Amino acid sequence: MNNTNSLYDEAILHHRAGRLDVAENLYRAVLTLNANHADAHHNLGVIEFQSQRIESGLNHLRRAVDLAPKLDGYWVSLADSLLTAELFDEAQLIVEQLRKIGQKQTAKKISDRIKKFSNQMPKQEEINQLVPYKSKKKVEDLFKQSQFFEAESFARHLVEQYPKDSFSWKALGTILFKRRLFEDALEVLLKAINLNADDAELLNNLGNVLQQLNRPNEALFCYRRSLEINSDYAIVHSSIATTLSSLGLKDEAIDSHRRALALDPNSVDSLSALGTVLKEKGHLDEALKYLRKSLELNPKYAEGYNNLGTVLQELGEIDEAIFAYKRAFQLNTDLTVGYSNLLFALNYHPDKSAEEIFTEYKNFDKEVGNKGQSFWLKHANTPDPHRCLRIGYVSPDFRSHSTRYFLEPLLAHHDQSDIEITAYAELKAEDEVTAHYRQHVDHWVSTLGLSDASLTKKIREDGIDILVDLAGQTADNRLTVFARRPAPIAVSWLGYGYTTGLSAIDYFLTDEVMTPIGSEHLFAERPWRIAVPSMVYRPAMNVGNLNSLPALESGTVTFGTLTRGIRINHHVIRVWSAILNCLPASRLMIQSGTFTTQSMQNSIIEKFSAYGIAPERLDIGCRSPAADVLRDTDITLDCFPHNSGTTLIESIYMGVPFITLTSRPSVGRIGSMILHGAGHAEWIAHTEEEYIEKAVDLASDLPRLATIRANLRNQLEASPWRDEAGFARRVEQAYREMWRIWCANPT
Repeated sequence: MNNTNSLYDEAILHHRAGRLDVAENLYRAVLTLNANHADAHHNLGVIEFQSQRIESGLNHLRRAVDLAPKLDGYWVSLADSLLTAELFDEAQLIVEQLRKIGQKQTAKKISDRIKKFSNQMPKQEEINQLVPYKSKKKVEDLFKQSQFFEAESFARHLVEQYPKDSFSWKALGTILFKRRLFEDALEVLLKAINLNADDAELLNNLGNVLQQLNRPNEALFCYRRSLEINSDYAIVHSSIATTLSSLGLKDEAIDSHRRALALDPNSVDSLSALGTVLKEKGHLDEALKYLRKSLELNPKYAEGYNNLGTVLQELGEIDEAIFAYKRAFQLNTDLTVGYSNLLFALNYHPDKSAEEIFTEYKNFDKEVGNKGQSFWLKHANTPDPHRCLRIGYVSPDFRSHSTRYFLEPLLAHHDQSDIEITAYAELKAEDEVTAHYRQHVDHWVSTLGLSDASLTKKIREDGIDILVDLAGQTADNRLTVFARRPAPIAVSWLGYGYTTGLSAIDYFLTDEVMTPIGSEHLFAERPWRIAVPSMVYRPAMNVGNLNSLPALESGTVTFGTLTRGIRINHHVIRVWSAILNCLPASRLMIQSGTFTTQSMQNSIIEKFSAYGIAPERLDIGCRSPAADVLRDTDITLDCFPHNSGTTLIESIYMGVPFITLTSRPSVGRIGSMILHGAGHAEWIAHTEEEYIEKAVDLASDLPRLATIRANLRNQLEASPWRDEAGFARRVEQAYREMWRIWCANPT
């Protein structure tokens, strides 16, 4: 029985969080153990009915009232479902049955519902009162022109004028979806479905909303129902592909996209979506072909320009990527992901100054951030400088992601008597690492699909004192929520390495190496410096022991990097080539996800060939895990002006020293911060020439290099990088000081 109760309690948690597929499986497990569990029958029936499995859902709801006839809520659920299914006679029978068993109050409640529902049923003349063609055309034209605010306003007018016509609701819901207001879109599209359940396009649109709300099984049901109505509806195959891709089934997704294009070769959505999945599989040249074709067909396709930018970025064409991102945002100012991608790409630009780059961040604040100011409200948090602080961490990376090596030790060591933690998780899927995070926080809030307004309201209701952004301008960030200032204090840390650009965020948690005194003008936030390093590191488990220096056996020094291709620009290639030319017997290994395909490998080989580096001296590919690559590496070479991150600290942990070039604050000083924290500032260069000299010098003394390899892990273990409790205290002290400042002048 205890096991049954435990399963049921877990099912309820998943149900409330909107993870219906997980909840459904758990309810079924409960019923396997106890076939007479009324609550499980009721809740499973609700889920099945919502998923359009009408008969099965009704059977579970009927079984629930049989098992618990005194619970009037179960009778009401059954009656409401019968009315929705238009089984009016059975609904009326419930009223009579309840009267017979003496539950007159519940009978009256259901009888009133039947009358109300009957009054709401459209008359035949209302059904025939369809939205005029001109009105349909107007809202469709506004939608196609990405004039979503105007389209929404007109669609709302249609809803008021023609409330019984499904087109009005479908149009409004689709526009809300495009504006990423997924909760609102779901509510509206469900109204449309109640009016017309046999509209293939409507079912596809509803599936798209459910997909964004992380309800893939329900989305797939809608898509397949849509294909039952119209088997030649091409775009549904692409919708199915998007869902399959989110489930990690990339090859199946590509097949579905190709089926869509076989039916409609000129579908810009399908072309762009196929290009995106091909990019994720590393087929960049083919991805480029499909994305460019989508834009030839529709030069005003904002999402297409954004998707094109992501491929160009991977190809190292940063200027072209920046142009594509700018065009995406120009065409659709609601597409803030395009602006985020633009800022992300700018960080890697090899030739722009820090001041030029920050100018674009300031523009982001004007174009996007300032829109949040109209939602600023006075905070009701009690300004007591000594009380327990409520800290909220916002991230899309509470999962198997490199962030865990730095974030998990902080959360694990927070002082629970002084800090109450809420995780706001923008997660498409949870994994085993998510379970670890859940153990370290007091409250867990799934934010996927929550509109900015809903999430802002939730954070305020939770009474968060300090809200911490862990994503910056990376994918799936919630910076537009931070722009609304839902908490008295906002801090950015860890996930991005540079300013968010938002003046609505108060502090950038950093140190004096990453963000030296005098660089404040390059940040929208106030840099709050703690002792170096402004991070802590917990190595992955089971990486294994250190090995001896590979060069001692091979007689050849192997330089290596695990970085993505976007960091390897013409300056980096020139400097690395100079090192290899100084050491003719040396070789260079570049391993990362960018170089999974032969075309990408050939591209980087050609760039090195221009400096006289023969292909046989290069080992380009995508080997993993990182620890095994590092075992074959003698010296790691860092990139610039945007340094690597996680792979550098992993390199140190595996006994492999690295050379870094200090550059722009703060993304160009990550390597310097790591080395200062590890006690090896001597490997930091300040010019390209010094970088070459340090690399050649280190490679020219193999006995010294072997000694470094043998001792480096122990040195890291003894450094501040591995002082998890001490780091947590430093961060908490920073939070407390920030809080005292606010308490002195609460707003």
